[in-house]
Amino acid sequence: MVKTVMVVDDEADIRSSVKTILEKNGIKVILAVNADDCLEKLKKEKPNLILMDIMMPGTPVREILPKIKNKVVFLSVVRTSEMEREELLGIKNVIGFIQKPFDINDLLMKVKKFLA
Repeated sequence: MVKTVMVVDDEADIRSSVKTILEKNGIKVILAVNADDCLEKLKKEKPNLILMDIMMPGTPVREILPKIKNKVVFLSVVRTSEMEREELLGIKNVIGFIQKPFDINDLLMKVKKFLA
């Protein structure tokens, strides 16, 4: 069965590059431009994993995380303190982080691990 990942990022180049990387590895990709767009698309789509930038315009990511029921959320962040990471990891559907700028092999390894 093909796995699906939703990529939520306000930067078009990040969305595009992550989409290309994942699709070349047999993963279906859904794109969203911000947290509000993510919530709207989740009404119709059921991704196995969500890769979400934590700092985007619009509704803050921390406010929409509780609205994402039964979804696994993987936050990609520019930089966070250890305290912020621990706080975010305390949210039941947050399972990890990818540091930007990311290494392609590291991104693939982590995505495949969390899709398994």
